[in-house]
Amino acid sequence: MNLTTPVEFPVAFSRMTHADELLLMGSCFATHIGRLLNDAKFRCDVNPYGVLYNPASISTALREIMAGKTYSKDDLFFYGDCWHSAMHHGDFSSSGIEETLFRINDRINQAHQRVDSLHYLLITFGTAWVYEQKDNGNIASNCHKQPETLFTRRKLSVEEIVEDYTSLIAELKLINPSLKLLFTVSPIRHVRDGMHQNQLSKSTLLLAIDTLQEKFSENISYFPAYEIVLDELRDYRFYAEDMVHPSNFAVKYVWEKFIEYCIATESLEIMNESENIRKALQHKPFHPESFQYKSFLGQIVLKIDRLNKKYPYLDFQNEREICLIRLNQFPKG
Repeated sequence: MNLTTPVEFPVAFSRMTHADELLLMGSCFATHIGRLLNDAKFRCDVNPYGVLYNPASISTALREIMAGKTYSKDDLFFYGDCWHSAMHHGDFSSSGIEETLFRINDRINQAHQRVDSLHYLLITFGTAWVYEQKDNGNIASNCHKQPETLFTRRKLSVEEIVEDYTSLIAELKLINPSLKLLFTVSPIRHVRDGMHQNQLSKSTLLLAIDTLQEKFSENISYFPAYEIVLDELRDYRFYAEDMVHPSNFAVKYVWEKFIEYCIATESLEIMNESENIRKALQHKPFHPESFQYKSFLGQIVLKIDRLNKKYPYLDFQNEREICLIRLNQFPKG
């Protein structure tokens, strides 16, 4: 008896390994997957502008990263006791202009340094609705709770998104010809748009991605996160209390599908070892002063060193330092 309708998966391109450099851009769903990839010791940069919801803002951010843009005071505005960038999430805002500029430019520089060595770019679209600033016509990535009267709200068309990303992908291929792109649409519903308008928005995003896949079949693939949550899970018990965001269980379920579809077999062993190390460090000993616990920590260090020798690109620096700090707390001799 079938109690669900499984989502079919497109033919995957080459799967990601721990040796690959990844950049994730887009909605908070990209942040969720990026955090899990980081925990699994993949080398990835996640949302260097913070959460971005619409395709236009994501493409603008990527162009700024490629150009290595440096923000100045002229790119910011002061509102609600903080300096903000219309291109950035509120996480970058602060009461001091120098602090805000440092946060922004430091993250752009980090992403810029890696863009020509990226193997995979993962882009998650959240909505086709955008807010254009009336004073300059620019699309705001974040309105920072300014009055709606300052903006014109409209929906991007399929044609606009395809034209924008056709140009963007051509620019990316010039500096990184082997770059692979993985698109996905966030399963998070934008209920503020209204349920019908949300469906139109998601449909616009799906149609745009499908057209781009046809144009760049060798470089672009699609991961059906939206379909997994809405069609395969299809139940409010898989949503958080706000009935909008996927529950922790749903995120974990999609993550398992992501591993199955997008991660290379040789990386599964590394993921298991990384998870074992993480759990071991979370272990609370009954007798932290005992020889057994000291030996336990030593075994973790040996495991980390063995993994780093076999896979020198893995970053276990924090975990190793935690072990050494705890070991140094034992009496000498």
